[in-house]
Formats: sequence, C-alpha cells, structure tokens
Amino acid sequence: MKQANLVIDELKNNQYDSLLRDVYVDEHLIREQRERYIKAIEMFISLYGNKEIEIYSTPGRSEVSGNHTDHQHGQVLAAAINLDIIAVVAKRDNEVKVVSDDYDIENIHISDLERREEEKGTSQGLIRGVLARYKELGLAIGGFEAYMTSDVLQGSGLSSSAAFEVMIGTILSGLYNHMSIDPVLIAQVGQYSENVYFGKPCGLMDQCACSVGSLIHIDFKDNEHPIVEKIEVDFPQFKHSLCIVDVHASHADLTDDYASIPYEMKKVAQYFGKEFLREVDENEFYKHLPEIRKMTGDRAILRAIHLFAENKRVELAVQALNDSDFSQFKSVIKASGESSYKYLQNIYSNHYTQNQAVSIAIALSEMILKDKGVCRVHGGGFAGTIQVFVEDSYVETYKEEIEKYFGKGACHILKVRKYGGIKVLD
Repeated sequence: MKQANLVIDELKNNQYDSLLRDVYVDEHLIREQRERYIKAIEMFISLYGNKEIEIYSTPGRSEVSGNHTDHQHGQVLAAAINLDIIAVVAKRDNEVKVVSDDYDIENIHISDLERREEEKGTSQGLIRGVLARYKELGLAIGGFEAYMTSDVLQGSGLSSSAAFEVMIGTILSGLYNHMSIDPVLIAQVGQYSENVYFGKPCGLMDQCACSVGSLIHIDFKDNEHPIVEKIEVDFPQFKHSLCIVDVHASHADLTDDYASIPYEMKKVAQYFGKEFLREVDENEFYKHLPEIRKMTGDRAILRAIHLFAENKRVELAVQALNDSDFSQFKSVIKASGESSYKYLQNIYSNHYTQNQAVSIAIALSEMILKDKGVCRVHGGGFAGTIQVFVEDSYVETYKEEIEKYFGKGACHILKVRKYGGIKVLD
C-alpha cells in the first residue's frame, strides 16, 4: 500500500499513464482517467484521512448476444467495457463503510450479516450479502472503508449493480484473500447477494462478464461450474464501433416485469418436471405446445420460443466472430433484437404502455443507420439502453443524429476491456 497523497503526486507526474492506457484501452481517455483517479483519492482523504490505500476497478458489461438466457442456464456472449467503478480503499476494523459518489451508505458490521427485509433493493443489502456469502464459503472477510465513483450509467443495461457487487467481492479478495478468489466465484457470490439480499431474481451473466473481463462466451448449463471461453477477436479489424444509447427511461417499478421472464420460462419447464428451460428438449416442447399453452398462457410460450432460438444464435455469433465474418455476426445480432421484440417482449412494460422509449430508439436508429449498422435492445430491457454496431465511417453521423432525440451524451462509443475486477494499484 502507498500513502494516498503520494499516489496523487505520482498520478500528477504521469507515472501511471501506461497502466491507465492498458486498463481503459483508449489513448484519448488517459488524461480524463488520471484526473478522475486524483479526484477520487482526494475525496477519500476528505472522508477518511491521508492513509495507505489500494485502488480497485470493476467494469460494466455489454451483453452482445443471449438476451435473457442466463437465468435458464443458457448461453451468452458478453463483453467487459471501458466504463467502470473505481474504489479507493483502506482497511478498517470490523465494519465496512462505503461512500459511493454522493451516496453515503450505512455502515455494516461484519458480525451482523443476517438478511434484513428493509434492505431489499439497497446497496447495504448487496454489501451485506457478499460478506455473508464469503463467510459461508469459508473465505476471509474483514472491514474496509472506501470511496467509490462510477461512470457505469445506472439503469443503462451496462450492469451497474453487478459491477458494484463484483467490486465488493474483489476488494475482499484483495484485502483479505491475497487476490486469490476465482473471478467466476466472485460473480456467483454477487448473484447470490442480488437474489437473496437485494431481492432481485437475476442470472449470472452480468456478474460474470464484470468479474472475468474481455469478450467471453459463457455456457451456464452447469450453473455451479459455468464454462467461460474468452473470444480472441480484435473488434477494430471489422471497422465497426459498439455504441450504447441511453434512452433516459427509468427502471423504477420494473422489477415485476423482469421477474416475469424467468417465472414464465420456468412455468414451461415445469410442465416437463424440469426447473430450467435449458433442460427441456425443444422438439418435445413443440410436440406438447397446445397442452403447455393451456397451463402457462401465450406469453410464456413466446418467451420459450425466444429462449430456444437465442441459445443457438449465441453459438452462431461466436462462430461468426471466430471466422471473422462480421456480416454474419450482424445478422445474428439483428435476429436477436427482433426476437426480443416479438417473442421475449422486453422492449416496454405492459403496465406502462405510454412509456416506450426503447421502441422509439430502435425505430429511429433503423431509420438513421439504413445499411450502416444494426441495433437491438440491450440488457434486461423495458427501459435503459439499446446496443448498436455501426460502421466506423458512420459512427459520428449516427451519434450526432440519435442525440438530436435523446440529448447530448446519450450515445456512448465503447471499447472492450480485457480486465474484469482488478486491483489497479496497491
């Protein structure tokens, strides 16, 4: 560990520029990130004093293919991106104290880790859940104090909550477990915390992508031991950029909409005595579709149709990238988006039919892009963001045009980052 004020001096003297370039991929971001780190350390000092510190980073993620497949033990293709949470950290006796940007999170004593009903949906619940699960697994835990700041947009489909969970797990790995905890296990602990302590049913994809890093193909057939394969592909060679457009629609009051997707898919699986759709034979599903429909209703049938086809699309997308066939890859992404719209139905909430910002963003993007790219809903859906793969020569035009409707700064041009949750500096 180094004294906080010494790290500030070293940052100002550009001693970490090569490190920042490695983490954030983009040469143009070095100055911005240097200043961001300095401000974060200064905030830490103002909160806790000039102490010996470590700095951690966890990225957001972009789901490239595999929309709502992970909670059914399906397949996904996901990428860590160069937007992240950074945490300036020091050890603290017996309790965890986190200030996240302007949010002062209530202290949590490491001896008090029982789930609390009133902490559902809160950051306190997520922290307590990670600590509790680490303790259950026999991993070392301890207190710490941290100042965190994030440029992973909340409610953006870039998984700010998963990045936060992974951050807590990564800090505990670094401070008390010699940075030895497997990134997949950190992801599984984050999922447990979100499911049990936060009260949101979710799969493992978000946490896994944030924790592992890079562009990864994940097969969740055995959810306890997911198969994680890094895809070695250089996106710039395809002369396309990955853009995420924030439609500025709130995720508030959408928990029931998200929960209905795994619930309805599992109802279909239950017809066959299974818990997850991945365990169901697709041919048997279609053979018994009329009977299943009577038991589950129509939307569950459509969502199951999406799931079976989406798992296949992930494999096609991976193959296309491995074959350097970006035209085929874009076709798969377009088909995934159309399936999400028509069958999965996570573009807008049936409870708020007047709020269809994602639908508008897709319609406008298709008009703007024409044959210059493809777009689809991004992440959990219903609100948040869309994902766009657009030709490099057209990306500035697309950004300028789409921001006429959603405001300056709505379109984020991203890079795939090779690191998941890491200790940047000790």
